[in-house]
Amino acid sequence: MTQHLADALPTTTGTRPGWWRDAVIYQVYPRSFADSNGDGMGDLEGIRSRLPYLKELGVDAVWLSPFYASPQADAGYDVADYRAIDPMFGDLHDADAVIREAHALGMRIIVDLVPNHCSDQHEWFKQALREGPGTPLRERFHFRPGKGESGELPPNDWESIFGGPAWTRVADGEWYLHLFAPEQPDFNWEHPAVQDEFRSILRFWLDLGADGFRIDVAHGLVKAPGLPDLGRDEQLKLLGNQVLPFFDQDGVHEIYRSWRKVLDEYAGDRIGVAEAWTPSADRTAMYLRPDELHQAFNFHYLGTGWDAEALRGAIDDSLDSMRPVGAPTTWVLSNHDVVRHRTRFGSLERARAAALLMLALPGSAYVYQGEELGLPEVVDLPAEVRQDPAFHRSAGQDGLRDGCRVPIPWSGTEAPYGFGDGGSWLPQPADWAALSVAAQTGDPDSTLELYRAALRIRRERADLGAGDGVEWLDAPAGVLAFRRGEFVCTVNTTGEAVRFPAPGEVLLASAGPAEPGVLPADSTVWWRG
Repeated sequence: MTQHLADALPTTTGTRPGWWRDAVIYQVYPRSFADSNGDGMGDLEGIRSRLPYLKELGVDAVWLSPFYASPQADAGYDVADYRAIDPMFGDLHDADAVIREAHALGMRIIVDLVPNHCSDQHEWFKQALREGPGTPLRERFHFRPGKGESGELPPNDWESIFGGPAWTRVADGEWYLHLFAPEQPDFNWEHPAVQDEFRSILRFWLDLGADGFRIDVAHGLVKAPGLPDLGRDEQLKLLGNQVLPFFDQDGVHEIYRSWRKVLDEYAGDRIGVAEAWTPSADRTAMYLRPDELHQAFNFHYLGTGWDAEALRGAIDDSLDSMRPVGAPTTWVLSNHDVVRHRTRFGSLERARAAALLMLALPGSAYVYQGEELGLPEVVDLPAEVRQDPAFHRSAGQDGLRDGCRVPIPWSGTEAPYGFGDGGSWLPQPADWAALSVAAQTGDPDSTLELYRAALRIRRERADLGAGDGVEWLDAPAGVLAFRRGEFVCTVNTTGEAVRFPAPGEVLLASAGPAEPGVLPADSTVWWRG
């Protein structure tokens, strides 16, 4: 494959070098976006057919969650072949068509890469099982003898993110490490063959035209020497709170320095985006030093509630931590792993207000499919339709990730609402007709048109997206107000209207109309100061 249209795309947006510095990036969860063949499962051709919608929405890039060949034990995050497309999504020609079409429309494509672990059906792992203890292929994973008189106990006390021990015993008595499901064995990144393989995988997708990679579990590749016990149970409570022997080890940074060299070989500003759960924004910033990756998801901001003081603190901390490494801050409210923010915040009004706040901040913003429609979390899925592996284990995460992965509605009055001709792999709520793209298009009060207007204004104004700081203005309790050049953003996080002198002409408001000098409850207003 050739480096086709990616090289022809402009490499800057706004006033800063690097298109990614102020980009709005839209996450597509392929199985839930659009179904082209009527099998109830979204696919690459469905994505390609809907790219004009994303162009009209106004996004700069599209991030595709995994579409690789996979047994689907964890929705494609268990990869059997990193250079092949799972037949449920199409084939490599379909992937090439998506990339080409996106480029023709002026958008970029970021693909999901899963380097911490693979599928237990990956050829390396299957061969490692066949070869037995002490053989070369086993060194590419973490195989260990067990503890106890006959090796009947796991090698250490690490727990799986999905619940239960992080180890599974195989027929010959050895155990292998899997920080996630047993079907997802962890790679041993100390092994040169693993490092070489992933540099080759990077080049494969860069040659196909991919503009970058979202790196799954970017913080997990390197484990502490000797795989020491953690010394306590309920380890999930420590995630994101401290450096753990299996997460956020300093050795990961040498890996990303080598990846940056590969990315820099290609024209067109190809980027790496880290999914890095770390104890602090400063630890996250370490992944973004000038010779490492370009962006990291801002989980500290994502986890902040609808509270003015907490939001201001998260914004300041995020901007302050990125500034020394020269990286843009990212902002995100929802993704495929968390409860949709409309439900988390408790109302559509708050979700709309939070969206305008996010899009007013300096840096890059991520939009999860369906949030522009104001979709809520689906909280009443029957147990028999759920596919999240965490739901089917006795402990671990709450198992509610299926609720944010329900296929989105496009049109019509009944399910599957234009998603496809053959139903949908997860059932859609009966009241989603009013939330469809068709129902909201042209309605000036709809959430979809709010997003379209916000992204249009963001593109037109040089003082949105660019920069690395905000000027806070005096405001009543529960209200945030900041200036960026001639632009002013006010956010009322309270449940009551608040009097506030109008700082200029209204550009856009999440709620209204309101009387002059009054900010509506749970609202954000953009002003031309």
